[in-house]
Amino acid sequence: MIVSLGEVLIDMIALEDKPLAMVEKFERHPGGAPANVAVGLSRLKVESALVSKVGKDPFGDFLIEALKRESVKPLVARDEQKHTGVVFVQLIGAKPEFILYDGVAYFNLQEEDVPVEILKEAEAVHFGTVAFAREPSRKTIFGTLKKLKGKTVLSYDVNIRLDLWRGREEEMLDDIKDALKLADIVKLGWEEYRYLAEKGVAVESFRPKVLAITLGSKGSLLISGRTKVDVPAIRVKALDTTGAGDAFMAGLLAGLHYSNAFEVKEYEAELLERLGRFANLVAGLSVTRRGAWSVPRLEEIEKSPEFLMLGR
Repeated sequence: MIVSLGEVLIDMIALEDKPLAMVEKFERHPGGAPANVAVGLSRLKVESALVSKVGKDPFGDFLIEALKRESVKPLVARDEQKHTGVVFVQLIGAKPEFILYDGVAYFNLQEEDVPVEILKEAEAVHFGTVAFAREPSRKTIFGTLKKLKGKTVLSYDVNIRLDLWRGREEEMLDDIKDALKLADIVKLGWEEYRYLAEKGVAVESFRPKVLAITLGSKGSLLISGRTKVDVPAIRVKALDTTGAGDAFMAGLLAGLHYSNAFEVKEYEAELLERLGRFANLVAGLSVTRRGAWSVPRLEEIEKSPEFLMLGR
């Protein structure tokens, strides 16, 4: 089982091509990067679970039931004081812009909300940066990761949301560096990679077993030790890129699972290319659908011409 640790929330996606201040109609979708990865894994026939927190409110009920429908084990605590997280999303073309809100349940994740013994038995534990932005979730997640280091594989999506860190960018960079020290598998987008480089953070210097840099329509770059592989994207007409990086992450983790490769210390070019091609395929097909839970099911992927070209 692969466990995601972090936020699950409601994406309110604008249905009108206007600035958010002028939008009158929104469509509700479940979201949150770690939850997106967990759902993607489940659709790819990998057993998955999510550790998170939602409010004792109708949106919390909706998200837990949605996870169950997706066959994701919901290790989700209920908060008596904080409401379920909500994010408003506007698609400019197919590229999303976000407004995230403070004071919500997933930022209130407490130590007692995390079943550490279950996580220790997981094949991998996946996490991201968003939940570091507020306490007590930051302290809870870092404390959990330190307990898990060396006991299971740790997968990290850098996933920078600067809006959450206004005036606290240096603190964010310190947290990202601390997370990079713990992570075995790291994924980030090209813009995030350049941002960190400009701030003096060389992601490669932390030497994760696998570093994946997503390049949008240009594909991805996978690095393991001295081995680097450029993997082209598949050609699709993008409808909604919300959660595309999470779909890639789910594809990468599923590929590692099916290749029995989580324990490999350094990856050869052939395996990196195969992992990257599958992750690119999953991400590419996902952006042809609306919402963050848009990873096709494995049966659909296996019928696609692009999958047949992978030579599996």
